[in-house]
Amino acid sequence: MAEPSSPSLFDHSSTEAGGGEQAAAGPFNDGKAADALRTIGEVATALGIRQHVLRYWEEQFPMLRPLKRSGSRRYYRPADVALVQRIDQLVHKEGYTLRGARLVLQGRGAEAAGERATAPTTAAPALVDRLKQIRANLAEATN
Repeated sequence: MAEPSSPSLFDHSSTEAGGGEQAAAGPFNDGKAADALRTIGEVATALGIRQHVLRYWEEQFPMLRPLKRSGSRRYYRPADVALVQRIDQLVHKEGYTLRGARLVLQGRGAEAAGERATAPTTAAPALVDRLKQIRANLAEATN
């Protein structure tokens, strides 16, 4: 029977004190330390978000401020990566608008509830019914 292997230096699945940094390094498998700075390209590739979207989110979310070094080159800290993951979760999985996601992140979640995008599956039947009604009214008016 094989002995369980000890976690490697780059194993991000183990939990330690200050696990927030470990969670932020989760999508990266590049051999860097968990608290290493990441370029915008590394973050974009690891999270599946395009670089121009990350730059736009920096404009829309004042709390997202990666370090900028010479030539305006962006370096994301683990906290920045965690914030990007949270924004992605709110916008792409939970259906918030950018404004609604910003309000949630600022701690004003009740105000943001009204900013949640309407799911197409719930809006579509009402819209289809309304369009049918308009067509029927137009058909009557032309006869």
